Amino acid sequence: MPDEPYEPERAMAGTGMGGQMDLAASEAVTLEKPLRGPDGAGGPAGKPRSLWSDAWHDLRRNPVFIVSGLVILFLAVISLWPSLIASGNPLHCDLAKAQEGSGPGHPFGFNGQGCDVYTRTVYGARTSVAVGVCATLGVAVLGSVLGGLAGFFGGVWDSILSRVTDVFFAIPVVLGGLVLLSVVTSNSIWPVIGFMVLLGWPQISRIARGSVITAKQNDYVQAARALGASNSRMLLRHIAPNAVAPVIVVATIALGTYIALEATLSYLGVGLKPPSVSWGIDISAASPYIRNAPHALLWPSGALALTVLAFIMLGDAVRDALDPKLR
Repeated sequence: MPDEPYEPERAMAGTGMGGQMDLAASEAVTLEKPLRGPDGAGGPAGKPRSLWSDAWHDLRRNPVFIVSGLVILFLAVISLWPSLIASGNPLHCDLAKAQEGSGPGHPFGFNGQGCDVYTRTVYGARTSVAVGVCATLGVAVLGSVLGGLAGFFGGVWDSILSRVTDVFFAIPVVLGGLVLLSVVTSNSIWPVIGFMVLLGWPQISRIARGSVITAKQNDYVQAARALGASNSRMLLRHIAPNAVAPVIVVATIALGTYIALEATLSYLGVGLKPPSVSWGIDISAASPYIRNAPHALLWPSGALALTVLAFIMLGDAVRDALDPKLR
């Protein structure tokens, strides 16, 4: 077979199996260019995105996340600056207007004490959101630290923590609140937050423990240990970033649960107490007048239900984005 003339525009490329493959120059240049991701905006196809960037990529295209995020953003704004949409005083009441319906300047009407329902509903978001956020942060920090340390070191401390969490899991939340908060006379939100942290950390602790046990068995952690990395460095640099995702998901969903729990305790009279402004207090005060003035009960109840639903929807969207099994 005659020799083919040498063509400089052609190149030889390895096949990966020990042989070679003759390529045109245009094809060789194409192989040298970095491949783009499937969406055309990512990095090279050979360099996968991180868990967080991939999750954010999915969340931006999830309508559930967008809707719940907008609702939560609105709640955050009115919690910080309620006077933007409610210029009245939530503690100002006029008995002459008790149980009146909606009117000019008072779209939600008045409750049994003659207080403006609209103003109290807006200002009640500040208390409920503050309790939910602070309780969630406290539960997440305490539970993550205790559960993470127990899962990393194991041994007797892991066994002790497991038995302690079993004891706390056996305490009914509402009954525990009735017992513990009934002796508190303070009108601030901190006793309620402290109670939620006290009974809420075992759930996060269990999740953080299991996540750390799974993460510390990975090859990169074993390699770091073989290279002489300290325990603190392995925990903070290698294990924690890869074990925190389940904690974030559960904490996001639990935030809505804590808001509902605060309203329940306030409704029962052991949570926040007047003159504090809370959806649970307003629901409790409006319950006896549900036939004559149902609007006083429906508006704070609707605001509470919408808030809890928004945080639960947000948690579900974050869970779907961070769970690789659902991809």
